[in-house]
Amino acid sequence: MSRRRLIWQFYPFFLAVILAALVVATAYFSYTLREFFLDQIEYELRLAAEMSMPQIAAALSGGDPAEIDALCKKLGAAGDGQLRLTVITVGGKVLGDSDENPAQMKDHSDRAEFIQALRIGYGQSVRLSPTLGKDMMYVAMPIVQGGQPTAIVRTAIPTTEISETMHGVYVNVVWAGVAVALGAAFLSYLISRRIGQPVTQMKGIAQLFAEGQLNIRVPTGGAAELDDLAKALNAMATQLQDRIRTITEQRNELKAVLSSLAEGVLAVDAAGHIVSVNVAAARLLSIDPASAAGRNVEEVIRNVGLQQFVHRTLSSDQPTEGNASFPDEGGRFFHLHGAGLADPQGRRVGAVIVLSDMTRIHRLENLRRDFVANVSHELKTPVTSIQGFVEALREGNLGDPEQTQRYLGIIAKHAERLNSIIDDLLSLSRLEEGTERRAILFETMKLRPVLEAAVDLASVRAEQKQVKVALSCDDDLEAKINAPLLEQAVINLVDNAVKYSDEGSRVDIEVRWQDTFVAIDVRDSGCGIPQEHLTRIFERFYVVDKSRSRKLGGTGLGLAIVKHIASVHGGHVTVSSTPGQGSRFTLRLPGG
Repeated sequence: MSRRRLIWQFYPFFLAVILAALVVATAYFSYTLREFFLDQIEYELRLAAEMSMPQIAAALSGGDPAEIDALCKKLGAAGDGQLRLTVITVGGKVLGDSDENPAQMKDHSDRAEFIQALRIGYGQSVRLSPTLGKDMMYVAMPIVQGGQPTAIVRTAIPTTEISETMHGVYVNVVWAGVAVALGAAFLSYLISRRIGQPVTQMKGIAQLFAEGQLNIRVPTGGAAELDDLAKALNAMATQLQDRIRTITEQRNELKAVLSSLAEGVLAVDAAGHIVSVNVAAARLLSIDPASAAGRNVEEVIRNVGLQQFVHRTLSSDQPTEGNASFPDEGGRFFHLHGAGLADPQGRRVGAVIVLSDMTRIHRLENLRRDFVANVSHELKTPVTSIQGFVEALREGNLGDPEQTQRYLGIIAKHAERLNSIIDDLLSLSRLEEGTERRAILFETMKLRPVLEAAVDLASVRAEQKQVKVALSCDDDLEAKINAPLLEQAVINLVDNAVKYSDEGSRVDIEVRWQDTFVAIDVRDSGCGIPQEHLTRIFERFYVVDKSRSRKLGGTGLGLAIVKHIASVHGGHVTVSSTPGQGSRFTLRLPGG
């Protein structure tokens, strides 16, 4: 449907009203003027009939029809040539006529004016004359003698004069109407334009309001209605500006709060489409907030647990809690809180989901459980052995000195293993405590003296297995270290390499620069480590071959201590190994 401007809605209406008024006025004027002319002609015809009646009555007394016809022609010629005079008997026979031969004229008893004159004493009609073939106005009056009508005197005149006169009047009226219509049209256009211009201006300013330019105001001072409308628009703009400012401030505050939250916040509508995602949720779920808005949860988040939790929250009237794990995201674990959103009428319009990243806590819990289980297992083995052999000694085996010495040796061995486990646990505890509670002192010093001291301390076990430990390190190579901690880490790496090396083999220690780090490589040619164990080799109590580790006196904590020492120094430790060809542990420390 096409839309029209306001001016084209007012203007045709005004013009139609003016034209209708002109048509009605013209029609009324024409009708009144025509009636006036007809009345005037009727009066003149009646007057002419009354003036000729005495002479015609005298001629009727003589009884000579020729005299009557001659009198009619004489009286008709006395006028301006337009008047027609006719004398008719009461039976309808024409006795005389100013224009025609009475003998050739038909009976007139059926003429309307004749019938009216006989019945009421006066007759008048406007019709086509059968004799002359013209539109004529007729007036008929009876001649009364002795109380009875003896003849009818009829006067007539053609209405052509009236038509010509009215035609001229009509032409003048039409031209006057056209002039008035044009003037009225121009005037109505100006009025419509005057009314439409302020409305058009208000529309333009309202569009600016819609575009956010609420500081503009509609000018006032016109018509009362338009002035009230302008004031209402200005008041609306002021209120909108205040409300938008308030909403913007609240939105910015809410956005700042949501952005600063460590927890992820995900808002969805009643149909499960994502409404908003804060920075933390986008990071935790690895999604783009801009592309996720408006899309269904199933399209954006490929996790069944979280999808089911969203739909459960949308269908529940109470806050919900749950968990969701993301195995594909490196084993991430989230604790979920959900609450429904309702509008002022209480209708459910969506839900808010809060995601708390519990991955670290979950892993720590797993580590704690594994640690407790491993500690319990590692401590239980020597404690059980000690208890068993003590019980055997108490049951009377003290009489056999050789057996007693063997039992005491086993007890001493397990007590030593138990003491080693406790010492390593204390070392780990001190490292963690030093990292978290008190500062560990570091200083830049040469590495070779520290590494030589570590090799000397590890040489006892190496000499027992006839394993040669070779050190390659430049004398001027320096790093910022804590000497006792680095010494312990190297001792653990060398001791671990010696344990798993064959007799007569070799352990190489090489120190070199690697980018901005100092790399300390400890290589052996022992049994090596299978690939599937390399990612967990630095976990506490994790050993590749438990029976062999216990046989060699290992606690499963040495490499964990090395990892902590490397972390304390701001570095890291890695391992590469090939089964049957040996292993290489690399301790990387920041350069001095």
